[in-house]
Amino acid sequence: MAGTDAAAPAADDGSERLAKRLARELGCSRSLAEQYIEGGHVQVDGRTVESPAQRVQPGQRVALAAGASAQPEPPVTLLWHKPAGVAAASADDALPFLSAERHWADDPAPRRMLQRHFRQLIAATPLPAGASGLVVFTQDPRIARRLQDAAAPLEHECVAEVQGTPGTAGLVPLAEGLVLDGRRLAPVKASWQSEQRLRLPLKGVDVALVPALCAALGLAVTGLRRLRIGRVPLARLPEGQWRYLPPWDKF
Repeated sequence: MAGTDAAAPAADDGSERLAKRLARELGCSRSLAEQYIEGGHVQVDGRTVESPAQRVQPGQRVALAAGASAQPEPPVTLLWHKPAGVAAASADDALPFLSAERHWADDPAPRRMLQRHFRQLIAATPLPAGASGLVVFTQDPRIARRLQDAAAPLEHECVAEVQGTPGTAGLVPLAEGLVLDGRRLAPVKASWQSEQRLRLPLKGVDVALVPALCAALGLAVTGLRRLRIGRVPLARLPEGQWRYLPPWDKF
């Protein structure tokens, strides 16, 4: 990823923190210098550095990009096409996959990738390890609350690959609201896409319960993918890759 910093050398070699050096050269506060650096606007010997703590030598050239802005970067939301078999219960689970190499080349969002975009991410819509599909990580607490609001749940469209033969009632028990562990679940208007593929628009029902829902019908789930959350689809995002949520898309 651009801006990845090498290990800082020892402090007794005449080097100093990049933020201190930039603040002195610009005649500004260190906090302002740090905003420039973390915003990806500062280069050391022609290489973008995003860590204010990076140490620089007296002979190294430090430059501020033309038109650089110290405005705080807005929080970002990342959309990831999780492969089956990968844990994603937390942002830490997914960080190895949220790299520059796995950033979708056709991402329509007008965003410059910054190191700070991968800090303080909330895993707003985790999936079971065996499932694949759309997973959302966000730095915006408002988006996290909307995605996790049990009182006004968003629809999660899933497709389950299944084996077996449903009972005579077919999918009616899902539409009426199944009772699991003594609790009646919200109705699910499931429909068949093929003999082995079941579409499940879930609203107020955890995706992790899909195997139990299908088992109650006499079906075994062999694959599960989440295709959409609210109005945001997985669409053409390749498996294993991620993109930014653009400002014009809303859940």
